[in-house]
Amino acid sequence: MNTESGNILIVDDERSIRLSLRTILGNFGFDIVEAARGEEALSLVRTEQFDAVLLDINMPGIGGIEVCRLMRKASPRLPIVMLTVQGSEDRKVEALNAGADDYITKPFQLRELTARLRAAVRRNRVADDRDVAILIGDILLDPGRHLVEKKGRAVHLTPKQFELLHYLMAHAGRPIPHAKLLRSVWGPEYGNELEYLRTFIRQIRIKIEDDAASPKYLLTDSHIGYRFSESV
Repeated sequence: MNTESGNILIVDDERSIRLSLRTILGNFGFDIVEAARGEEALSLVRTEQFDAVLLDINMPGIGGIEVCRLMRKASPRLPIVMLTVQGSEDRKVEALNAGADDYITKPFQLRELTARLRAAVRRNRVADDRDVAILIGDILLDPGRHLVEKKGRAVHLTPKQFELLHYLMAHAGRPIPHAKLLRSVWGPEYGNELEYLRTFIRQIRIKIEDDAASPKYLLTDSHIGYRFSESV
């Protein structure tokens, strides 16, 4: 099997969408299993192995957000990509906070959809080891040596800047909501200090980007949060 394809569970109550996605993604080498309702999808996740789930946010019965939350409890490492609609930023944040790894907005471009799914599958096959060095483009982060380098030259970061960059790079390619970033890096009592987070992001960009005003590594997901580019 292509290492960037995999076994995908499509969860959508509209049969026409499921059939269309089955045909399209099948042509790109993905193996597809379908579920029309959240209850069916949860049963499948408990009994079968999937490389990723493509889950519609709006469904009858158990809604997509709750399905995502229950899937995440049942299978902590399973990549979940949510299908959302235009203008639903609050719902996107809700989905990410419920455990979704990524989202894609309808109507979507085929290239974007396949790229997001392949990235999710690829991340799922990489061991989760906090001490493993991460290299993306010209940026190297080595947790074991508490070292960051750009093009082989050391970059000085404060401890909290290092921790924030490590979290973002360890989740490269995934949009991380502002509140989740704050709570994950600073602690559960944080979550609303948006300007505080922006200041740290700005400081890190100055240190790792060629042009902090036009970043290519540390990207902003409008109204959502931040995403470290998976490849540059």
